[in-house]
Amino acid sequence: MELTEKMQKKLNDGREYRNMVLEVSQPTETDWMVEGYATTFDQPYHLYNTENGGEVREQVSKDAFLNADMSDTIFQLNHEGTVYARMSNDTMKLDVDEHGLKVTAFLGGTTNGKNLFEEIKGGYINKMSFGFTVADDDIKAEGKDYLRTIKRVSKVFDVSAVSIPANDFTVISARSHIDGAIDEIEAERLRLEEEQRIIAEKKENLAERLKALKGETNGN
Repeated sequence: MELTEKMQKKLNDGREYRNMVLEVSQPTETDWMVEGYATTFDQPYHLYNTENGGEVREQVSKDAFLNADMSDTIFQLNHEGTVYARMSNDTMKLDVDEHGLKVTAFLGGTTNGKNLFEEIKGGYINKMSFGFTVADDDIKAEGKDYLRTIKRVSKVFDVSAVSIPANDFTVISARSHIDGAIDEIEAERLRLEEEQRIIAEKKENLAERLKALKGETNGN
């Protein structure tokens, strides 16, 4: 997915994006409702592979959306342009349940929304992405792999139907916020390895000195 200037600006603002599945919950023209989960809780998923052959995975804590600002989250297509539904006029709901963050949107308020509903109903569009900012997270190393846990989301900006899954968009946003932490982990690992090497050298030198001293003592 080619990034537009608007998308790039959103990334520069610190927004992150993740893909999800969009479903038509009631495929009748009188309902015009679509629903899906923006994310599930405590279920690690793949983000991207690292240059050294490792994998970066991510999971969302069940408490991540406590106090998150979702007061005026909007429903769009490809994160741009027309607003098809929004929280502030009660045409969309975001509910936190045991499974995850559930999205329910009414697309029957506009002609464009009804057209989008038909495209979703027909299976022409069946993916979504949502934009958010993170207030707190934790990244742990597991060998060559890394697991990021999103502990707090500060704001959910939009949920968007996407004509082409925004994998590149997701990877770019993920890397921009995670790689720095991975670099810090790697730097700390190298520092500890260097400390351990120095300690091992000192132990070896001390052992050799004690051995030499013992030899001198026995010689006398």
